[in-house]
Amino acid sequence: MSAFGDRICIHTGDITRLAVDAIVNAANSSLLGGGGVDGAIHRAAGPELVAECRMLNGCKTGDAKLTKGYRLPARYVIHTVGPVWQGGGKGEAELLASCYRRSLEIALGHECRTVAFPAISTGIYRFPKDEATGIAVGTVSDFLRRNIVPEMVTFCCFDEPMAELYRRAVAAIGEG
Repeated sequence: MSAFGDRICIHTGDITRLAVDAIVNAANSSLLGGGGVDGAIHRAAGPELVAECRMLNGCKTGDAKLTKGYRLPARYVIHTVGPVWQGGGKGEAELLASCYRRSLEIALGHECRTVAFPAISTGIYRFPKDEATGIAVGTVSDFLRRNIVPEMVTFCCFDEPMAELYRRAVAAIGEG
């Protein structure tokens, strides 16, 4: 395993219950809540989160913005807008990598030692899960090689099949 390997954790469960410095929200461009992880984070954080998000004027695909965590155990929520899969020829891979990179840059800027990511764009945005996990792990590992913060990044998976994809992606990076 490479030097970054002890800084990546794969967890199966509810991201809204993780006691980390920041959780990443797979948001829509309005940042005002939606389905899946986005809706769960908004429900768990409480109405203050949507009130703060209203003041952010949305977010572009591939970018990220930070809010407080409110009723979540996480201090912050980093909202990022992943790409909708359109077949792979519309820059989706680059936009997805940008989501992870921008989220980590914001985490670094706010001295977040621990960050948890969902599987961005793999739900209703239909990004192929195996490709998305490779992009996620590759982008995060590159960032961790160059930065000492965050100290730990957790990939929080909804189910065991997704966690297994992340384990394989981490193993592949470690072998490379």
